[in-house]
Amino acid sequence: MPFIPHTEDDIQSMLATIGVDHIDDLFDEIDPSLRDVRLDSIPERASEQAVTRLMGERAARDAGGLCFIGAGAYEHHIPAAVWELTTRGEFYSAYTPYQPEASQGTLQVVYEYQTMMTGLTGMDVANASLYDGASALAEAVLMAVRANRRSKSARILMPASVHPFYRQVARNICANQGITFEAIDYDRATGRIDEAALTRWAKEDVTALVIPQPNFFGVLEDVDTLTDWAQNNGALAIGLVNPLSLAVFKEPGRWGTGEGADIVVGEGQPLGAPLASGGPYFGILCCRKKHVRQMPGRVVGRTQDMDGRTGYVLTLQPREQHIRRSKATSNICTNQGLLVTAATIHMSLLGSRGLENTAATCIANTRALVDRLTAIDGVEAVFDSPAFHETVLRLPVDAEQALAALAERGVFGGLALAEFYDGLDNTVLVCATETKTEADLETYADALRDVIAAQAEAA
Repeated sequence: MPFIPHTEDDIQSMLATIGVDHIDDLFDEIDPSLRDVRLDSIPERASEQAVTRLMGERAARDAGGLCFIGAGAYEHHIPAAVWELTTRGEFYSAYTPYQPEASQGTLQVVYEYQTMMTGLTGMDVANASLYDGASALAEAVLMAVRANRRSKSARILMPASVHPFYRQVARNICANQGITFEAIDYDRATGRIDEAALTRWAKEDVTALVIPQPNFFGVLEDVDTLTDWAQNNGALAIGLVNPLSLAVFKEPGRWGTGEGADIVVGEGQPLGAPLASGGPYFGILCCRKKHVRQMPGRVVGRTQDMDGRTGYVLTLQPREQHIRRSKATSNICTNQGLLVTAATIHMSLLGSRGLENTAATCIANTRALVDRLTAIDGVEAVFDSPAFHETVLRLPVDAEQALAALAERGVFGGLALAEFYDGLDNTVLVCATETKTEADLETYADALRDVIAAQAEAA
């Protein structure tokens, strides 16, 4: 529906109807000091032409260059049909409705998405998505505290190998709700969770253990051992996954020797969402059926109407827009419907074989990239564990300066880790997805070799 602004006559008519002279009269109960707020940081208004030009200039900054940066947002090939369909009018502005009968098409898309996501993760139930991967982890923590009634500590074991931003978001959302996060260090040789660091918690009251797979360093964790440890110690296992990796690795529903992970979360961006200056993306959250009443968000179910026709309905709506706030599991569990639509179409087009081939190519390309880069004098792999599609390398020169010099040559070479981790000076996290060719890998290696030589000569 197009936006039709009110005319001055419309405004005066409405004011007369409710018996006031000015719009400001509607806010006379608010302290004037609170209403007189100067918004100095907001720029002056601009014309449509000026705004269009500005946004075009900003978009152009993302153009060109070879991107080898991962760290939570990945460059994958997205078939043209994905966003051609997603941006159709019936999807582009749709939102999961509060009246299920109002939009059967939207509900069916969400139902198909949930079905695909449970198949990918091996879990029983998936919700209709969350805001992003970081907030999904925070919601999983809150959910674990509610679901694990044997635990009274509200203590979460959070590995240092979890994405730094995810850890920060989880703390920001949960720390003021009586939840304690205990840091679990990583092994300096393997990059995996230091299992010895877990031993001190073996006899303690622990609510949940977060298990990243792969972790922030791209390293594959020993998920079976970690899941068994959590459940043997009365804690829930929260799997934090890259959904694409599940096309080739064991799904969380089969982790360990028991029932698998209890809750699974992740960032859905690898499934059809482009690199678009940081978003929007969507958060994945799945769980065991026994925990479904504690799951935030919404669940769409399939049923039949009185005439035997298939229909789709919101079968679980535990958030504050639907029920009393005091009964809600969350009031921030935004459903990213447009991104879910794109992911559903993306997975449908690729199919299980396509997802598997994509993931396998990512692994092969990363191995090939590491082989080329570590052939350069002074460049070495930091960890000796298997990885998915990114890994950590140490450079013989200043990493920040090297990345800046690479960018000038049109190569975005990775993420420097010294800002986030002590002891990882002059290290970079590099990523190679299926979008990279042999020539791309060679271009990166040649550029890095030149940059290292130039910096060594300058020193």
